[in-house]
Amino acid sequence: MFSKKIEFLTHDHYLDLKEDYPVPIKTNIPEWYKKLTHTPENRTIKGCMPFLDTLTTGYLLKNPSAFKLRHNVINPKTGKKDSFYQAGTISDGIIQGVGLNINQTVPSLHGPQQLEGSPLVEKNRKFPIYKIMNPWIIKTPPGYSCLFVPPLNNADDRFSIIPGIVDTDTFDSEINFPIVVNGDKYESIETIIEKGTPYVQVIPFQRDSWKMEIKEIDAKELRKRRISFGLRMHNIYKNLFWRKKSWR
Repeated sequence: MFSKKIEFLTHDHYLDLKEDYPVPIKTNIPEWYKKLTHTPENRTIKGCMPFLDTLTTGYLLKNPSAFKLRHNVINPKTGKKDSFYQAGTISDGIIQGVGLNINQTVPSLHGPQQLEGSPLVEKNRKFPIYKIMNPWIIKTPPGYSCLFVPPLNNADDRFSIIPGIVDTDTFDSEINFPIVVNGDKYESIETIIEKGTPYVQVIPFQRDSWKMEIKEIDAKELRKRRISFGLRMHNIYKNLFWRKKSWR
């Protein structure tokens, strides 16, 4: 029984293309993970249910339009290093296709001064922060928001979105995603981010008010738990504590 529903809404012209629909993120488990085995003799991350939950929780957004990214590369016209982003377009403004460079100021661009002092500015090598224009309006039931992050433990190594939380029960427009180029790995990069590239993990959650407490645990109780754990050799968390989740 599914008691909660998340909706992805878009213009009928884009919907009719039947391309790059959002999907449960469990459909994007990486091949390297699938190939792992986990046994008492050969323990791997495949036996770690918290890791598996990061790969299967929520929904996946795919890049709706191929775009060219040139970052920290010498511009032949100026002889100086700059940054350039050019996306494809879809009619009716469903996706705002733009060509950008460091000297342009448009709605799909954030200047580095907007994040002054953030390590993201240095990671992006102090160039403008571009945005991927998302064609989907995301709706959740009352009291539910969405956490947007790069695909956990499975992100593209060239770029990632800046994580954010949106109250998707009340927000009635598309959520566009600022991206940071992985300047920690690539001093410069010229690449095509293909249409359909996984780039956002959507995790709905219920908004609650919380209050933290710091408390002591009884030493006898702690020893009892550790003895109980020690009597088992394999899949302790999975067998005793983990609860299966369902995302469709």
